[in-house]
Amino acid sequence: MAVLGTDNSSQLKSAAPSAFESRGRMNALLLLVGLSVLINYIDRSNLSIAASLIKDELKISASQLGMLLSAFFWTYALMQIPAGWLVDRFDVKWVFAFGFFIWSASTAVTGILHGFAALLAIRVILGLGESVAFPSCAKILGTHFHGSRRGVANAVVAAGLSLGPALGMFVGGTVVGRFGWRPFFLALGLLGLLWLGPWVLVMPRRTAAPHRKHHAGLLHILRHQPVWGTCVGLFALNYALYFLVTWLPFYLVRGRGLAMGQMARVGGLVFLVAALSALAAGKLADRWVALGHSAGKVHKGMVVVGSLGLGAFLVVSVVAPANLFIWTLVCAGFFEGMIAGNLWAITQIMAGPRLVGRWVGVQNFIGNFAGVVAPWLTGYLLDRTGLYRWSFFVTAAVLGVGALSWIFLVGPVQEVNWEKSSAGMVVPAYSATEARLP
Repeated sequence: MAVLGTDNSSQLKSAAPSAFESRGRMNALLLLVGLSVLINYIDRSNLSIAASLIKDELKISASQLGMLLSAFFWTYALMQIPAGWLVDRFDVKWVFAFGFFIWSASTAVTGILHGFAALLAIRVILGLGESVAFPSCAKILGTHFHGSRRGVANAVVAAGLSLGPALGMFVGGTVVGRFGWRPFFLALGLLGLLWLGPWVLVMPRRTAAPHRKHHAGLLHILRHQPVWGTCVGLFALNYALYFLVTWLPFYLVRGRGLAMGQMARVGGLVFLVAALSALAAGKLADRWVALGHSAGKVHKGMVVVGSLGLGAFLVVSVVAPANLFIWTLVCAGFFEGMIAGNLWAITQIMAGPRLVGRWVGVQNFIGNFAGVVAPWLTGYLLDRTGLYRWSFFVTAAVLGVGALSWIFLVGPVQEVNWEKSSAGMVVPAYSATEARLP
């Protein structure tokens, strides 16, 4: 084990697994966290699956439908900073449980609502509930999973992120087509609530050990350059992710002439490959760290390679002939999984377990505005040019900016010593030799 700095005994204590954290219990906790992200992404994308049926039933305009689809992202993004403060200030076990209850109940209630205003209001509430998800996940992983366990832990979260859209395309379309959209929402919400029982049993409560008071408030965090680097990097990934989630089905049907069944299989395959890639990249990252490589360099290297690879294959896919474009999209999914499986590990390392919630709140606040920009800009470019390729090119350019941000703005991936940083000295918490817990 590497030697920590002079004031790190409490850090080591907080980083080491507690007695109750048996491997079996931690694996169960990780499974629940990954499952929560999968449910999260199904619930946030379910409206797009049923959009055509809802539009016809409620007789709303395309502009009103667009407002319904975007309403989630406004409240979700705006609540990220308060959510980050909540998970740092209170027991994340109950903050996450409360948010999960709100968003699952909102999903179920959606199935019994009539009228545009009611649906708009419930989508706003859904965004409020889901806003605690990623700050909570980052807090849990940053507190309970360390060293050579962090790559796989974040990969499970990333796999849930990709499996949500995959299941939505594979299964959701079929269910809605057969039973209608109202039973679909009711079933999703009510079944989701079953997650709360195992969560309350498995998730440990916050330890009673007192923590030192941190003087690094929100404004101080915002003055820290690597925070902005991670924000730009997440915005780039989310831009590509939301571009694919919202426009890939439309592109496959209208731009490539696929039937609905073919679209579901191709779109689902892209996200399934992303999920498998996230798991493989996380396992590989943990393996390299266990062999003695710097965790920060390993995770950042995979994020940079993934960003460049995803951008390159998106460009190739839009110009590839009919017999190749599906496989280039699959390759794009592979590199998307590589990014998602390593991105959050960087934030968890740099923020440390005590301030990871607030850092992630800021990062998610900025990064999730990509959910507003990407769908709108894609439609605008398509209306103006009549060509799909420009949207793919813009997405690749955004990913290139993200890669540069990870390299030049983030800098060395080491935990910040917030006490010294608050006094005007931004320095790592560890010595030059990065600590690697067994």
